[in-house]
Amino acid sequence: MTGVPIGTVKTISSRSGAFRDNEAHRTMFSLPPIKLNAGTSPAVQSLPKQQAVTGERDVDALLWLRDVISTGQPAHIEAAMEAAKRIKTPFKELELRYRSWLQINHPNNMFAALSSFDLSNLESLAESSVQKLARQTEARARFGDRIFSLTDAEVFCVSALEELEVVATGGFHEAEIADRFKARPELMPNTLSDCLYELDYWSQLYWLRHSVDQDSCDAAHEASARDWFVFEMLAEIRPRSKEEAKAVLRYMVTGDRGDSRKDMKRIMENLIA
Repeated sequence: MTGVPIGTVKTISSRSGAFRDNEAHRTMFSLPPIKLNAGTSPAVQSLPKQQAVTGERDVDALLWLRDVISTGQPAHIEAAMEAAKRIKTPFKELELRYRSWLQINHPNNMFAALSSFDLSNLESLAESSVQKLARQTEARARFGDRIFSLTDAEVFCVSALEELEVVATGGFHEAEIADRFKARPELMPNTLSDCLYELDYWSQLYWLRHSVDQDSCDAAHEASARDWFVFEMLAEIRPRSKEEAKAVLRYMVTGDRGDSRKDMKRIMENLIA
């Protein structure tokens, strides 16, 4: 269109840095380094106290073993899994008994019985408990006792969207979000790899906080807005290589984003156009 040779255009673009990973962006959207000390190692918990919850011996035994497994301590889990083999009543039957007990003792709570579902799946509980303990340990090693304090990245988001009008849904207007963040080019993702890097940061931060307190792990509106904005950039920034495009595809397939379906078409078109 301009008459300039394509090789010259590529050279100018490369030298401009516009298509390189943004190191300043990577620095901002990185978790604090892990600092190992005596305080970060998980203390070995004592066994939970046995309680007569329902009055049925095997049901109460299974509930107690689940409490033991929930500590995440490998030695406790191993002992509990061995002890579970000595319960003769089928676990599915114990699950039904516990559900019935919950319904009788909590007649006005329609959600009470939900805690009985998957009661017998000790393997899944063990896996999630070990993962939770590992995340708690990592949270202490990275943040100490400041896991719920605003990170530098969150402070940046709050600053960028300062005084932006909140709409009825509790968020912000999408166009205004994009305008505000694009007005801070020094911390914009330059590449799809930058986008994936930042999206991983928000995901890790959420799960580390969730492991410590699942009721206090939701991000501020400004941080959620940034996460949405960067996700949308997957449909705008062109892939630099086949490998980068494949990395985005892997993220879309294996990620747990509930908002990805409506954007899948736009992102796919960007990757293959």
